Amino acid sequence: MRDIDFTSGPIFRKILIFSLPLMVGNVFQQLYNIVDTLVVGRYLGEAPLAAVGSAYTLMIFLTSILIGLSMGSSVYFSLCFGKKNFSRMRQSVFISFVSIGLLTVVMNGAVYVLLDPIVSFMQTPADVVPYFREYVWWIFTGIVAVFLYNFGAALLRAVGDSVTPLAFLILSSLMNVVLDILFVVYFGWGVAGAAQATVISQYASGLGIFGYCFLVKKDFRLSLEEMVWDRQIFRDMSELSLLTSLQQSIMNFGILLVQGLVNSFGTAVMAAFAAGVKIDTIAYSPLQDFGNGFSTYVAQNYGAGNRKRIRDGVITAGKMVLAFSIAASLIVSILAPVLMGFFVPDTAKEVIAIGSHYLRIEGSCYIGIGILFMLYGYYRAIKRAGMSVILTILSLGTRVVLAYVLSAIPFFGVTGIWLSIPIGWALADIYGIMKGYRKLMEQ
Repeated sequence: MRDIDFTSGPIFRKILIFSLPLMVGNVFQQLYNIVDTLVVGRYLGEAPLAAVGSAYTLMIFLTSILIGLSMGSSVYFSLCFGKKNFSRMRQSVFISFVSIGLLTVVMNGAVYVLLDPIVSFMQTPADVVPYFREYVWWIFTGIVAVFLYNFGAALLRAVGDSVTPLAFLILSSLMNVVLDILFVVYFGWGVAGAAQATVISQYASGLGIFGYCFLVKKDFRLSLEEMVWDRQIFRDMSELSLLTSLQQSIMNFGILLVQGLVNSFGTAVMAAFAAGVKIDTIAYSPLQDFGNGFSTYVAQNYGAGNRKRIRDGVITAGKMVLAFSIAASLIVSILAPVLMGFFVPDTAKEVIAIGSHYLRIEGSCYIGIGILFMLYGYYRAIKRAGMSVILTILSLGTRVVLAYVLSAIPFFGVTGIWLSIPIGWALADIYGIMKGYRKLMEQ
């Protein structure tokens, strides 16, 4: 695909063309665990489904650190691309790949060493623990593949190519569907088979995009002179990457805490939450990727010094987020029971009822998370990643505190957990918009 230069041309069309593959790609990214959830829920029962959902939350928390580092590095790549400083961009690619790769290996080992404390921390019910341990043991063999894919995708998106990562993702997602059915339904390998199908598919996409970036894409081929450690580049990237990673990890750590609270309500609530979160993620994940696409747009124009174009882009992107959020909210709120029925059999009426209640509360407020993702992308791109951390702490801090407080009140119960989510979004949005408006007027 021809790389997109955001510093000139029609704003709406370029943002849309760049963001659509990201949105579709995220849906396929979610297919990895969604297919596991669907197959496990349909063929293995509530306890294995609860285990897969809980393990997914853990996986997302840990991999979000790596994804955040890759996203932060991507902003630095985009800034270099906007300035047409390609040699510095390639050198920064080398430095970020080495540093994030080493962290990936360390994290992978830590999960296996600390597996027992993790099980206790997450308040996993006794009937779920064996499935949880088995699934986690296998799924984390794929964390290196997750790093390879997300780093390669971040690199390509930084220079305006959002289609190539999508192509690798679609192929591996389709592979995961086939392998999931084969390993679980026909071979009877249980939750281990679901995890193995995911890992094999992840390595297919990770190794594929890595090979494309550094063997096929000539612009990324490093010379020996560029494969050196530069402290200044590392510091500059760290200012973006570490804060972005911190923002991602705080966000998902808060979700991990909420998962532990959900687990305390028993297997039925765990199973409902596991299925509901997958539906939720499919519904609003395009908004997250739109925020990432918008971040690339702002970063290129910020690097080129085109401040007016940034302001015009904010207005255009805001209208796009509003339209999509309203459509997603209507679909999820109206079809909640039908959507839950895809993940559990019709006989699991309690699970469907709990999950539908969750979806209707959170699903009606997608505009909140849409604005928040846009704010994350904007602040990352203008080299104020610290604001993303503040917004995340405000959003997730409110969510965690309210979840524990409200759920302890008999009148609310588990509904208190669901209500805490949109309230946290709203508070972060108000603060981020106020600060962002002031910054826009300064430019």
